[in-house]
Amino acid sequence: MVVPLIGYMDRFSARPGEHLAVKVSSQLSSPYEADLVRVRHADPNPAGPGMKLLPIAADWAGTYPSRAQRVPRGSYGQAAGTLALGRAFTLLLRVSPWLLAPQHAAQTVLSLALPGRSLTLSVDATGFAVEAVVDGAATCLATGAPPQPRRWYEIVVTVSEGRIALTQTPLQRTWGAADTGTAEGALAVAAWDGGAALTLAAARDGQGHAAAHFNGRIEDPLLLRGAPGGPTLIDPEALLVSGKVAAWWDFSQSQEGEAILDRGAAALHGRVVNFPARAMKGSRWTGAEQVWRHAPRHYAAIHFHEDDLEDCGWETDFTVTVPDGMASGLYGVRLRHGEHWDIIPFWVLPPKGVARAPIAYLANSFTCQVYANYRRVEFPESQLARRRAWGAYPWCGNLDTDYQLSTYNFHPDGSGIHFSSRLRPVFNMRPGFLAVPDDKGSGLRHLPADTHLTDWMEEKGIAHDVITDEDLDNEGMELLSRYRCVVTGSHPEYHTQGTLDALQEFVNGGGRLAYLGGNGFYWKVARRRDRPHVLEIRRAEGGIRAWAAENGEYHHQLDGALGGLWRRNGRPPQLLAGVGFSGQGKFEGSHYRRMPGAADPRAAWIMEGVAMDQHGDGETFGGFGLSGGGAAGFELDRADPVLGTPPNAVILARSEGHQDHFVTVPEELLTHLTTVTGEDPEALIRAEIVYFETAGGGAVFSTGSITFCGSLSHNGYNNGISRMLENVLRRFQA
Repeated sequence: MVVPLIGYMDRFSARPGEHLAVKVSSQLSSPYEADLVRVRHADPNPAGPGMKLLPIAADWAGTYPSRAQRVPRGSYGQAAGTLALGRAFTLLLRVSPWLLAPQHAAQTVLSLALPGRSLTLSVDATGFAVEAVVDGAATCLATGAPPQPRRWYEIVVTVSEGRIALTQTPLQRTWGAADTGTAEGALAVAAWDGGAALTLAAARDGQGHAAAHFNGRIEDPLLLRGAPGGPTLIDPEALLVSGKVAAWWDFSQSQEGEAILDRGAAALHGRVVNFPARAMKGSRWTGAEQVWRHAPRHYAAIHFHEDDLEDCGWETDFTVTVPDGMASGLYGVRLRHGEHWDIIPFWVLPPKGVARAPIAYLANSFTCQVYANYRRVEFPESQLARRRAWGAYPWCGNLDTDYQLSTYNFHPDGSGIHFSSRLRPVFNMRPGFLAVPDDKGSGLRHLPADTHLTDWMEEKGIAHDVITDEDLDNEGMELLSRYRCVVTGSHPEYHTQGTLDALQEFVNGGGRLAYLGGNGFYWKVARRRDRPHVLEIRRAEGGIRAWAAENGEYHHQLDGALGGLWRRNGRPPQLLAGVGFSGQGKFEGSHYRRMPGAADPRAAWIMEGVAMDQHGDGETFGGFGLSGGGAAGFELDRADPVLGTPPNAVILARSEGHQDHFVTVPEELLTHLTTVTGEDPEALIRAEIVYFETAGGGAVFSTGSITFCGSLSHNGYNNGISRMLENVLRRFQA
């Protein structure tokens, strides 16, 4: 399905006086309308406050011509320069194909073009093939030896006087596989000299666009003058001293970036496009070294994919300038044409160096980006019917995959997606986006779900500025230093070293933190300053994972640091927030039970005026809400002194009554019967509301549940959850 009207911006956030470039693709035949709205409440559920989109005058609002813009998916490498190969040369490289379905078209591994000459190496389920063209005459060879997926092969193409030969040699023995092959044929004699263009993992179509993308890994493309001689399996390092190496693209160098460096005489340096995966295990990896920086030649492979996408690269349709005096908050550029609509969100910060309120709401932009265009396993027809009935945002990763899926999904070759760019349309960040099936509520996640909180703060008159994860990573503690309190949304799951350091410094220095979600501060992500729009995640061992990183590939490409859970990096969430991930189930909620700690004089003020539900003894609250029908649900965090919950922490309330589908998270389990803490596994399925004080008047309040904020608007914003949070934020902002 093709999305008829959609767009994105070059940034997620801006300050007054700054500009955002709006990029739109419209498949429609007539102009579309664009205007500005403030997004107050993004939940279309008629059982709640409903969508609150407040129109705002903008000088750029009006009609714009429709035009479709191409999505340039698929990664590849390219290099150009002058080659002098003469009449005889050899191409050598190592290749590991990952997608070899019989119905899949041939994939281009490498193409080399010179004046009047070209050489193209490809692979499909039947084997490797080469096509050589000299002055319009083509010679085609195929090994006819079906390669095994995810196995390494050394491929040799030899061009000599009047002949061309292709050899396919497996580097790993696979019993029962006939995957060794050779082929030979005649080729017109010619000099392969002059201006050369190399394309790796793709070919060029008639319009010059990359096509026929390869899915898999390539290592050590090498061009030799003449024949290699010596052993069949080639060592490029040894060949360098021979003087025969015309070009050798050694992918073990500059792995953090996009450069591909030629160590041969030609110096045909190039670059990769659309962020293929680097720091990947190559054919020489033995398992002796798990850190790519320690043995780069073991990790000299690049993994290319046909759906990689760093930047849609669309042209700008118009520019939004944030006016002076514009209130901090969530806004949207609304596009409309008949029944079709899109709202591209952006956050407005206060001016740099200024705080307009004592509270900073930290928008979880990193988590939104990591989940971008999530294609969910569960997507029942009832979800579509609800979207239609509520007028919800109609598009998602289950209906369209043009803009690459999320890091919770897989590439077509079965490898996990571990890069996410914000320079593309992101469905799940749209107001009105329904993320998950939810029979008892709305099923909102991330940006739309967090408007349950920001709408409530507006309703209660709690002044706040908005900042984002990306802004915090860029500016650090200096950004937080002007605020008394930082408030998170429902799911601040993904953090860099920079964001986590800043938050910990804020709390250590006397700041107040209100963590209003679950499964927060969980996964580590990496960024690079010169590519700020890209996030990297390596789903290393441990944790509830959508996919598992390959052994030996746990360290980020962008910064070389160990990825995975922050807990496995020595920083469990309990160290910052007092609680950490413990249990998970479907998107369904329950209630909290008041604990004896609620009467502690240090924390009793939090529970003042909090009305209890009637569950037999009048000691429970929160069994309602727009997220799963209860304030304690889906993903649950608990206190744990061993993992860092401070000894002065008070447990105010604990969830109970969770459904049978809830499970204990893997990092807590030793076996199916025993846990790291020694508690019964089922006992770890709980959310705990925790409060503790820090030095200098600082404090932390944590709710331990993703669905907590969905309960704030219940009964006209007058309920126990609402009263509890109001008590906390009124005190924290003082």
